[in-house]
Amino acid sequence: MKLIKSFLLLPLLVVSFAAPVMAQRVAVFSEDRVLSESQVGQHVAGRLTEIATEMQTELQAVAAPVQQERERWNAETASMTEEAIQARPDLMQRYNQIVQGMGVIRQAEQYASQEMDQTRAQALRPVQERLNVIIPAILEEQNVDILLERRAVRFAGESVDISDTIIQRLNAELPTVTVSRVRIPREAAPQQAQ
Repeated sequence: MKLIKSFLLLPLLVVSFAAPVMAQRVAVFSEDRVLSESQVGQHVAGRLTEIATEMQTELQAVAAPVQQERERWNAETASMTEEAIQARPDLMQRYNQIVQGMGVIRQAEQYASQEMDQTRAQALRPVQERLNVIIPAILEEQNVDILLERRAVRFAGESVDISDTIIQRLNAELPTVTVSRVRIPREAAPQQAQ
C-alpha cells in the first residue's frame, strides 16, 4: 500500500519541484543582429570593409610583379622540356625567384588575415564591454531569469526577443567606436629580386 501511495505522490513531487523552473522568465537575443543592425555595429563593419580594401590593394602590389614574372617565365618555357629548362641556369634562377616571391605573397596574406582578425577584435572590444553592462540592466528591468542566444534556440516567439531593446540602448549609449588597423610587426623576409 505504501508503494502505491508513493507512486501517487510522485507526480505531485515532480510538479512541485518543476514549478520554480516553470516560473522563470526566459528571453532570447541575437548577437549577430545586434552587431549588424546597431549604429556602432554598422560603423565597425564599414570601417573593416575599408581596411580590408586597403589590405587587398597592398596585397595586389606585392603579388603583381611576381605574377607578371611568372607569366613571362611560363610563356618563355611553354615549349621547352623540363630537362631543357634545368639546363639553363638563368631560367632556374628566375624560377627560384618566382617561388620565393610566391612565399612572400603567402606570408603577406597571412599577416593581412591576422591583422584583420585582431583589428575586428579590438574594434568590437568596447562594444562587448558596453553590452556586458546593457544586457544585465535590461534583464533586471524586464525580470528575465534566463537569456539565450537566438541561434541556440529552435523556436522563440518575438515577444521574448529582446534584441530590439538591446539595439536601441546600444545606439543611445555607444553609437560609434574608433576602428584602427592593427599592424603586426613583420619578420625579416627574404627580398625578392626585381
